[in-house]
Amino acid sequence: MASVRWSCIILALLSGLVVPGFPRSPSRLLEADAIEIHSTKISCKVTSRFAHNVVTTKAINRANTAKEVSFDVELPKTAFITNFSLTIDGVTYPGNVKEKEVAKKQYEKAVSQGKTAGLVKASGRKLEKFTVSVNVAAGSSVTFELTYEELLKRHKGKYEMYLKVQPKQLVKHFEIEADIFEPQGISTLDAKASFITNDVLSSALTKFFSGKKGHVSFKPSLDQQRSCPTCTDSLIDGEFTISYDVNRESPANVQIVNGYFVHFFAPQGLPVVPKNIVFVIDVSGSMQGRKMEQTKDALLKILDDMKEDDFLNFILFSGDVTIWKENLVQATPENIQEAREFVRSIQDQGMTNINDGLLRGISMLKEAREKHRVLDRSTSIVIMLTDGDANVGESRPPKIQENVRNAIGGKFPLYNLGFGNNLNYNFLESMALENHGFARRIYEDSDANLQLQGFYEEVANPLLTGVEVEYPENAILDLTQNTYKHFYDGSEIVVAGRLVDEEMNNFKADVKGHGAVNDLTFTEEVDMKEMEKALKEQDYIFGNYIERLWAYLTIEQLLEKRKNAQGDEKENLTAQALDLSLKYHFVTPLTSMVVTKPEDNKNQMAIADKPGEGSADTVIPSMAYLNSYQPPVKPYYYVDGDPHFIIQVAEKDDAICFNIDEEPGTVLRLIQDPVTGFTVNGQIISDKTGSPNSETRKTYFGKLGIANAQMDFRIEVTPEKITLWNGAAQSTFSWLDTVKVTQDGLSVMINRRKNMMVSFGDGVTFVVVLHQVWKKHPVHQDFLGFYVVDSHRMSAQTHGLLGQFFHPFDFQVSDIHPGSDPTKPQATMVVKNHQLTVTRGSQKDYRKDVSIGTKVACWFVHNNGQGLIDGVHSDYIVPDLF
Repeated sequence: MASVRWSCIILALLSGLVVPGFPRSPSRLLEADAIEIHSTKISCKVTSRFAHNVVTTKAINRANTAKEVSFDVELPKTAFITNFSLTIDGVTYPGNVKEKEVAKKQYEKAVSQGKTAGLVKASGRKLEKFTVSVNVAAGSSVTFELTYEELLKRHKGKYEMYLKVQPKQLVKHFEIEADIFEPQGISTLDAKASFITNDVLSSALTKFFSGKKGHVSFKPSLDQQRSCPTCTDSLIDGEFTISYDVNRESPANVQIVNGYFVHFFAPQGLPVVPKNIVFVIDVSGSMQGRKMEQTKDALLKILDDMKEDDFLNFILFSGDVTIWKENLVQATPENIQEAREFVRSIQDQGMTNINDGLLRGISMLKEAREKHRVLDRSTSIVIMLTDGDANVGESRPPKIQENVRNAIGGKFPLYNLGFGNNLNYNFLESMALENHGFARRIYEDSDANLQLQGFYEEVANPLLTGVEVEYPENAILDLTQNTYKHFYDGSEIVVAGRLVDEEMNNFKADVKGHGAVNDLTFTEEVDMKEMEKALKEQDYIFGNYIERLWAYLTIEQLLEKRKNAQGDEKENLTAQALDLSLKYHFVTPLTSMVVTKPEDNKNQMAIADKPGEGSADTVIPSMAYLNSYQPPVKPYYYVDGDPHFIIQVAEKDDAICFNIDEEPGTVLRLIQDPVTGFTVNGQIISDKTGSPNSETRKTYFGKLGIANAQMDFRIEVTPEKITLWNGAAQSTFSWLDTVKVTQDGLSVMINRRKNMMVSFGDGVTFVVVLHQVWKKHPVHQDFLGFYVVDSHRMSAQTHGLLGQFFHPFDFQVSDIHPGSDPTKPQATMVVKNHQLTVTRGSQKDYRKDVSIGTKVACWFVHNNGQGLIDGVHSDYIVPDLF
């Protein structure tokens, strides 16, 4: 089948939106024209830094044949996907978050069956990439919707939403809309686009802020999107950035909603704490060329920003360790000039001795403090840059980590910069995190020197050290991290938790820290009644945003702690993070998003999960994939055809079958479970009246009734329609529909002219197969098949013609010998204390292919299953469907 890949939308707040685009090769343009991107909207609601983002794109297949439409989604690495759905011709296929191990097993099984197709997620600088494909019929439309959430981090004095847009075609309805609500009040709000002039931008852009609210809308018309007045291609190709900050009249702000609180802390106007900084730089042979030149260029710029109260030194490591000065030196103009000359003289050489380089830098900082060579009210920092793995001296990562941890002793932070991809980033990150710092990958590119400078600017101006956030004793539960080695200018500390007593009248929070001149305590007191009044801006606030913010922050911090944990501690952290991820529907490194969607008239499962930064590759394939629906390997039970009952006995790896011969109109009890409340009954129909050989005419199920008294619902299925009752409310659907209905734990999925799946939360699933024949056939008529999936979820008291076999039972077959039909051997079967004569034959399973079916070999029990079923078949006759 010819296909078109549609690089659909995309998104992100804080980092990158790529709107649908197509390859530029001439061979693909004609196909690309067949897929029209009708609309793309990125809707962002930001409440107290917590962003809830919904990206919606609709495409229409204008071709005369079905086309494959592929969506490539880019979103921030710091974001958690919370929902993903496809809507095809009005029918929505939603996503569910499940434990990753469940998805992994499904994936491995699919791989073994050769049933996977591409769905890949990858990492770049700031973005993760998510791709999913779907076949769209000629003339049909598909709507793709992705929802994700994240806490916006303050960076260099502002919160930033960075969108990369590349539609590569004109989009009839294109809009980016952001609504921002900040209880502290908004102080600045700006929006910029790199791909159009300010004159054009101003005509398509609306932005304003007043008090607590801000709004940005970018809505270019088709003409404004054109690269020239007569062009048909789009000029929208680049970056769209929204940035803002809030009022800082008070250094802290506390918000409380529904028993959860969030505490923001970012003081201003404090003097900078002098810093003692050691740069530990890899100068091994692999750093030669551009990497070394960029590193030297960045260090020269950093030296320009050093303050005179700062102290510094350089440690160079290759096979050996070289130091600039024996001790830390003050950043006087003379010393800075000498440092510049030293940096310019650095040459690459030899191997990579990370262990000795770090230990030398750490000991130098400790000695300077112990011998009072630096200011008493100063803070120490180690910054290490490497582009490879240790290969001389102590080269075992766990041992290096242990040595560094013991040497630092929790006294100051370590920041690790990994230059390029040929290194063990997980090791660098783990070592930094356990020493109160963080790791950052420096990408090999023309701006690597700017990346290095940008990192330094984040840590160049510490305003407080030893920060502790305190709350009333016994008043708080489930607190996120509340101690920090440093508070840096332009950043923000965020702490969240739960209140023990939601009815308390006042809430007090203290932030303590050591400043450049003295120790400081910032106190914030909250009047709960005044807080309630202030947070009633329901147009902007989305529901339980503080609770979700708390969950997001808690999961993020649990996952960080988990990287260095071992044994029981790691298991406990994993369990906590997994529980919260599932509860709040976040796709994290422990969970996967599963979406069931149509594909070639088969149910397909799209599964995507979250990658990490730790691979050596810039692009990191994750365990994200697409696999065809396969009937489960679990025991199966069904009735189909004339009506043939098929019972698989897992312990025997074999099956038993039997028929029930009854008059048309008879209703039989198939399943009854008094514990769960389920009943399933089926009504028999026959070949058409007046058909030849009426004495041997076939019978089938022509009507099924599925009910649950506890849930107060009923479903009646016939070959013409499906009727649902929820209490007294009735809904009717045709077999010409493709629709999914969900309500109160019940899910009904109708696949046009094929089958219907009825699922009950995590419980049992029933599949009804529609058999259609030629309407003018002189004998046969349409009928139904009924299949049970996950029967083990029914109770031990389940009964009925099918239900009685959901419990384990055994049988023995012996004396196999030729029968009257040489192709069908006969045998003796002992089952349920009865000795029966049975015949080997086969029936059909129509779940995968309703027209041909799959052969299922079975032992046929004669006489309406007598001796196999409990009692006699007439015991299962009931008055009506319900």
